[in-house]
Amino acid sequence: MSDQKQRQQFERCIEDLVQTKSVTELKDIPLHLNQNCYEHSLFVAYMSYTICSRFGWDYVSAARGGLLHDLYLYNWRDKDSHEGLHGFTHPKVALKNAQKLCPLNKIEENIIVRHMWPLTTIPPRYKEAFVVSFADKVCALVEISRLYHRLQIRQKLAFAL
Repeated sequence: MSDQKQRQQFERCIEDLVQTKSVTELKDIPLHLNQNCYEHSLFVAYMSYTICSRFGWDYVSAARGGLLHDLYLYNWRDKDSHEGLHGFTHPKVALKNAQKLCPLNKIEENIIVRHMWPLTTIPPRYKEAFVVSFADKVCALVEISRLYHRLQIRQKLAFAL
């Protein structure tokens, strides 16, 4: 499949989500260095989509769950914005917000609530959820190591920004 067809198929997976108020609010939430939560979530979603589509797995759920995995809608650096330790509590907050946004299947729910494994002790149930959890860590590493800009990831994902 060509890169353009792959991008178009990815966009179809998430097109109903990217224009919603909740998802666009992610653009205002800082995350890693110069990335906002939207860019990070889009990066995770695209990497997860790509891996799952290559293996013939449920790439639609991976893309959608990847986009929604950090839908917690607060600045985690502001201690008054949330309860508990963010790393442990935000998956459940993101799941509640995602459930308000749209119907989720079991894989998407598992992706969102288990993406912080192994920090949180219960592992993902589905292979797609493992992929998103892995992609989340890889994307975060790329972002904080400043490779995000050097590899021109923003330009590669510009079709969805």
